[in-house]
Amino acid sequence: MEQGFLKRTKIVATIGPATESTEKLSALMKAGLNVCRLNMSHGDHKEHGIRVKNIRAQSQKDGIRVAILQDLSGPKIRIGDFETETITLIPGAFITLTTKKIIGTEKKVSVSYSRLPKEVKKGMYIMLNDGRQKLEVIKVDGDEIKTKIIVGGVIKGRRGVNVPGAYLSLSSITDKDKEDIVFGIKENVDMMALSFVRTPEDILTLRDILKKGKKDIAIISKIETQEAVDNIDEIVRLSDGIMVARGDLAIEIGAEHVPVVQKMIIKKCNAMGVPVIVATQMLESMINSPVPTRAEVSDIANSIFDGTDAIMLSEETALGKFPVEAVNVMTHVAQEVEESMYSNGFFRSKDSLDDSSADAVSHSVVCTARDLNAKAIVALTQSGGTARLITRHKSPQYVLACSPHERVLNRLMLSFGCVPVLLPHLKDLESALVAVKKEVKKIMNLKTGDIIIVSAGVPFGKPGSTNMMIVETV
Repeated sequence: MEQGFLKRTKIVATIGPATESTEKLSALMKAGLNVCRLNMSHGDHKEHGIRVKNIRAQSQKDGIRVAILQDLSGPKIRIGDFETETITLIPGAFITLTTKKIIGTEKKVSVSYSRLPKEVKKGMYIMLNDGRQKLEVIKVDGDEIKTKIIVGGVIKGRRGVNVPGAYLSLSSITDKDKEDIVFGIKENVDMMALSFVRTPEDILTLRDILKKGKKDIAIISKIETQEAVDNIDEIVRLSDGIMVARGDLAIEIGAEHVPVVQKMIIKKCNAMGVPVIVATQMLESMINSPVPTRAEVSDIANSIFDGTDAIMLSEETALGKFPVEAVNVMTHVAQEVEESMYSNGFFRSKDSLDDSSADAVSHSVVCTARDLNAKAIVALTQSGGTARLITRHKSPQYVLACSPHERVLNRLMLSFGCVPVLLPHLKDLESALVAVKKEVKKIMNLKTGDIIIVSAGVPFGKPGSTNMMIVETV
């Protein structure tokens, strides 16, 4: 069988200096990579342009479909530079944050967000350096915030700043993001991840920019703040995908709350047919080690049991010493978990989303496939919507999404158990069924007499017309 049948869980890997060569990309794809992530917080357009070119060339050469996800930097608050390379913050001492541009010392350092003094108050905590240092706000005076050091340590300049629980009025799309969006449109990326989403309006703003650029690019909303968690229902409804970005989310809401929030978000995404990615520190030890920790393996497994569509690697593949090994670990863990799920009768049948014929047909398709022990489910789709509705049920059968549109197929690379199949434009349903049986038999090694379940619609070829289920025998 093809690479698409290695496992149902999709793997997203960040492409960086360690993996940008065609040789490494080929190895990653063969190991089970489905989506290549470009982190716009690092590297310039020239570097990322070369990566896009290499990804597409190697994908075509190996005959393995991969999608490209551009991850926008978003509004990151940072402290300024210090007089020396590092300073040491002493617990119990005081340090002032100022919006004025100064060279920092142990007593005072600048902060990049000009409205911060207006949006924090006495008693709030300010976290620095990915939560490694903790400050308590003692007093706000004009453009200065006097803080007491609660958790100290050595810190370099330009480190990140988080304010847990604060509803900051930062724009989710910065000037840099706008330049990166233009780059993404030019490079024809398949998806864009929007960082630090807070409200539904953030998604609509990006959607409007993409519309003006005349590009239908999927929007993946990154959940990293308490405000996003509070608005999760509407954010999921408006997004093409969700990323549970556990790094900043843990700093913002507390690490102990992340597992519960992760399960809640996955459940909502599954219910609404929106693909969801679990990200951050999934195999962090493999940046420098050829083998994972037991806790990391359990983290991957439990995320899949929770119902995630995809799992993501960041520094592990961008800069790590063992990027291919990391993808292999994810693939092998996914295979074991999926085998356990389905051998124990796992079946995540969902309540109906609405009263649409497409939703009703999708539910009937997975139930019939289970009852008849079908070898595969086939979704004839123009927009990818029906395929996503089917995959939300997490059926044991692979869902072969057949479409004449490359962009639709690439976007489906995030959906659990979905294998995109390019099917040329056909004039009617009858000719489509003939072509489908021939293609499915070839790529799945089906035998004569095997059953497949097909979802389709009349009028044929019209988006949103899914209204029938067909039981076909090979």
